[in-house]
Amino acid sequence: MGINSVESMEELTPLLGIPVTVKESIAVKGMTNQAGRVFKTPQIAKSDAPVVEQIKRSGGIILLVSNTPELCLLWETYNNVTGQTKNPYDLKRTPGGSSGGEAALLASGASLLGLTSDIGGSSRLPAMFSGIWGHKPTPYAVSFRGHHPTSDFPKWGDFFTIAPMTRYAKDLPLLLKCMSDPTGPKLTLDRPISVNGIRFFFMDNDGPSGMMRPLSRDLHAAINRVATDFNAKRVNIRKMKWSLDISLSAMLTMKNIETIYHKTEEGEEPKTVCKETVKYFFGCSDSILPSVIFGHLQNFMKIIPNSRHKHLASIIEALKTEFKEMLGNDGVFLYPTFPNTAHQHYQIYHKLLEPMYMAIFNTLGLPVTNCMIGLDRRNLPMGIQVVANPGQDHLSLAVAREMERRYGGWVRPPSEDSHSSSGSSKQRG
Repeated sequence: MGINSVESMEELTPLLGIPVTVKESIAVKGMTNQAGRVFKTPQIAKSDAPVVEQIKRSGGIILLVSNTPELCLLWETYNNVTGQTKNPYDLKRTPGGSSGGEAALLASGASLLGLTSDIGGSSRLPAMFSGIWGHKPTPYAVSFRGHHPTSDFPKWGDFFTIAPMTRYAKDLPLLLKCMSDPTGPKLTLDRPISVNGIRFFFMDNDGPSGMMRPLSRDLHAAINRVATDFNAKRVNIRKMKWSLDISLSAMLTMKNIETIYHKTEEGEEPKTVCKETVKYFFGCSDSILPSVIFGHLQNFMKIIPNSRHKHLASIIEALKTEFKEMLGNDGVFLYPTFPNTAHQHYQIYHKLLEPMYMAIFNTLGLPVTNCMIGLDRRNLPMGIQVVANPGQDHLSLAVAREMERRYGGWVRPPSEDSHSSSGSSKQRG
């Protein structure tokens, strides 16, 4: 096989000449890398994140870096540097967050492949709201280095990952293969999979907790239709009622996470929680609300007895075991991504429990794919999560390809003429 043969190029540079867009929180040499934070001097990445290096080696061309909320701390995409990102299907609505910039680009047809990140659904919610495909890989399968925010907490990679997002499901395995860390868990992404050999399980709510909103009528019907189409067995995993408690306990007790209170611009005094809160409510803070209140949430977790955190940690381990035994190496679990389709801007502030539909799988360390399953009555994209056991990413990705075949996948958003002339998402290049 010659070095310049088609076969050689396909193996060594499978992304040859393809533009790739990157969430601004991921370091791309020579481009801004401040995750939506206000700095007097723009923070320019001095080197590429490992995953960006891999994309370039695979032949991909980095086109731009895209908008994110400050420090990726919200399921809505806006900040005080580049403003607000809008949903291509309805400019009055959000594309979600924190990877909303990437989702808007892919959904509007401006990009095919995107690099995002995910710690609480940050890739999957924007993918759902924007009618595309987002995958949270098995922990450590993709290097998490070169991202803001970050942490030196030993188990940071159990929860956080850099993640692929694509307009078409069939491109997810290719992009993930190019992103995969050579030193991480080996994923069998080239393995031929027959969906007929996969066992399906599903739930359409969070069990008996009643903490999270029920699904909208259209989403409930769509998810149950998918469950029927794939002959999925309805299960009742009772410990899912602990999703909120265990996810908050696990994530907010991690130490040394980068926040506005830890890393400041050279020459600036460190910020304090109380002072920054007062500044925010008097309109004097450079930060958005989630960045300000994150310090309060961390302080609140410190007053909860260790015995409580240990109890919640035991529930996490029990749930991991339950999923491992249920799914094995040939099963997937269907679960809502979010209880409603894209809502209007800032409505997430009274829906802050609902992202636990997604965050629970970061807590459990399971790979999961958001799949596009059609439009609701308002022509907004609907999505569903497909979850597998660690190392079994190929199963959820195979199901994603089948769902794309059955339900059509990405739908072109309305033309520009059908929107108001109020503009669209802001991106940075």
